[in-house]
Amino acid sequence: MSGKTPTYDPKWQAKYAGMIWTAAQAVKEIMPGQRVFIGSACAQPQQLVKALVARAGELTDIEIIDLLSMGDAPYAQPELSGYFRVNSFFITEKVRRLIQEGLGDYTPIFLSDIPRLFTSGQLPLDVALIQITPPDERGYASFGVSVDIVKSAAANASLVIAQVNSRMPRTLGDSFINVHDVDVLVPGDEPIIEIPVPETDALTRRIGEHVAALVEDGATIELGIGRVPHAVLEFLKDKREIGIHTEMLNDAIIDVIEAGVVTGRRKSLDRDKVVASFCMGTKKLYDYIDNNPAFSFHPTEYVNDPFIIGQQQRMVAINVALEVDLTGQVCSDSLGSKFFSGIGGQVDFNRGAARADRGKAIIAMPSTARNGTISRIVTRLNPGAGVVTTRGDVHYVVTEYGVAYLHGKRVQDRALALISIAHPDFREQLLREAVAAKYMRAELAEVEDRLTIVSSPDMHARYVLNDGTQINFRPTHPTDAPRMKDLFYALSQQTIYYRYMHAMKSIPQRTLLNTVFVDHRHDVAIVGTVPEATGEEIIAVGRYYLDPKTNRAEVAFTVHDDWQNRGIGSFLLRLLTTVARRNGIAGFTAEVLRENKAMQAVFNKSALKVNSRLEGTVYHFDLDFS
Repeated sequence: MSGKTPTYDPKWQAKYAGMIWTAAQAVKEIMPGQRVFIGSACAQPQQLVKALVARAGELTDIEIIDLLSMGDAPYAQPELSGYFRVNSFFITEKVRRLIQEGLGDYTPIFLSDIPRLFTSGQLPLDVALIQITPPDERGYASFGVSVDIVKSAAANASLVIAQVNSRMPRTLGDSFINVHDVDVLVPGDEPIIEIPVPETDALTRRIGEHVAALVEDGATIELGIGRVPHAVLEFLKDKREIGIHTEMLNDAIIDVIEAGVVTGRRKSLDRDKVVASFCMGTKKLYDYIDNNPAFSFHPTEYVNDPFIIGQQQRMVAINVALEVDLTGQVCSDSLGSKFFSGIGGQVDFNRGAARADRGKAIIAMPSTARNGTISRIVTRLNPGAGVVTTRGDVHYVVTEYGVAYLHGKRVQDRALALISIAHPDFREQLLREAVAAKYMRAELAEVEDRLTIVSSPDMHARYVLNDGTQINFRPTHPTDAPRMKDLFYALSQQTIYYRYMHAMKSIPQRTLLNTVFVDHRHDVAIVGTVPEATGEEIIAVGRYYLDPKTNRAEVAFTVHDDWQNRGIGSFLLRLLTTVARRNGIAGFTAEVLRENKAMQAVFNKSALKVNSRLEGTVYHFDLDFS
C-alpha cells in the first residue's frame, strides 16, 4: 500500500490455498431463509455483495443485516425485496427509501448493545460477509477500516466468508482475526470505499466554534457522524493535549494530529492513542492509519461502552439531532414517523460523557431545516418522532446562535434556554406556544417585542444585611430602564469611573437599552432591589458578557454608593457564578483599575481560583470555576 513494505505474508495464498475460493463459489454456500451479515461502512466486501445479488433468483427470504451501508447496496432495490429483506441498525441513503416504503426493516438499538444480540443468540447469524487484510506471517488479518460490530459478527456467525484485499489498511489495536477463524478466503483487491470530508459552510462553522469553546485543554472528545461534529476540529487549533475516543474518524483528524493538538497524553485510558471503532475517509486517511501505532481500533463493545467512556476525564461527546423540543427531548433517528438514520452511539457517548469527571454531553444542530423554513427547536416533537436522548439525559444543546445548558433545569428554564438559541424568526412563536403549553408563566412573555430579554427564574435570590435589610435580586426586565437611569445618576463620579474606566456625565440610550434587553445566557444582568413607595429601587447591578470563542465571560458590578462595603458585590459574584456554571461557562474575566481596592478584594476573597496581573493601571483577573 502507498509504496510501503507489505505488512502481510506475501505467500499467504499458497499457505492457505485450501481455503481460497472465488466469490461466486463462496456465496453458493448461502441457503434460502438464512440471515446474512454484511460488513459495515467503507469495509463493505463489494465483490461478495455483487456475487450474492447475482444469485437472487436462486434465493428467497434472505435477511440482510447491515450497519452503515456506504457502498453500493444492490440488495436494497425494491424489485429484489422478495429475495432480500434488509434489516438495518443505522439507516443510510442506500437503504432509506426501501425502509421508508415498508420493504425493509430498521432495528433501533444502542450501538453498544448490538454485539450482545449476536453473542446471546437473540439474533443468530448464519453467514458473515466481511473484508480483511491479507494475513501476516502469524496468520492474523486486520479488519482494517471497520472493526465496530464486524468483529463480533465474525466471531458468532456459523459461516464466515472474507474478501481479502491487499489495499485494506492494517489497523492496529483489538482489530485482528486469525485466518483459521475464517471459513472461506476470497482474494479481491479493489479500492476501499472513499467518503470525502463533508464540506462546512458558515453556519456549520459557527456551530463548531460554539462547541469548541466547551472543549477544555486535556479533554478527550468523541465526534459523531455528520458535518457539525467535524466542524469542531477546525476550532481546536488553540487547544492542547486533546485526546480522541470516538466511534468514527475521517480525514479531518489528520490536520489536528499534525498540528500537535491531539496527543492523548492526558487520557485516563489508552493514553497516547487515538481510539476509534471505524473510519470513513479518503485514501489519504487510509494511508495515514495503515500500520500506524498512534491509532488503536477496537470493537464497538469497548469503544461505545458507557462505563469505559465515563472513565475518561473531561470526556466530551459531540453528536447531532434532527429536532429538539422545549422540554429537552432529542429526536435523532426519524423525521416524524419516517425513519431517517439511527440511534447509533449517541446515547452511549452522551451517558458516558455525562458520568465522566468534568465531562460534557453535547447535542449540536442547525437551528432550522428546509432552507430556514422550519425550526429544529420545537414546542412538541412532530407526531411519530422518536426520542433518542431523553429529557433526563440531555445536557448541552448547541445551534449557530449559542449554547443552552439544560441538565438539572426545570421545564420553564429549558424552554427559555432553548428559545434563546432558536432562529430569531421562530422565537416569538415558540414563546407563545410555550406559554400556551403551560411550560412557562404567562408574565414571562411580556417582553415588549424583544424576545432576547427572556431570562431564567433561577437568577432570583435574597440577601440579608447585618442590620436586617433584605436585598432582592432578580434578572433585569425592559421596564427597568427608568430605574437603571436613576441608579446611574445617583452614583458618584468615582463609582462611575471605576465601573466604566472613564468619566461619564450621562448614560447613552444604547448603553441603557443594552442593560435591560439581554438574552441572559450570553449576556446576563442581575439587579439588587429594595422596596420603595412606588415599587422598588435598584441599588446594584451585576452582569457578565460571554465570549463564545473562549467560553469565559467578562464580569462587572455597580453598587450604589450608599450600599457599598456591605457584601453586596461579593454576593452578586456568587450569584453570577452559580448562573454561569449552570450555563456551562468555564470561568470569568474582569478588568479592575489599580485604585479600585474594594473590587479587587471581592475577587481575591472569592472561593474561585484567581489569577491576576497588572498591566499599566489595570488589573486583569481570571477566575476559574474548576
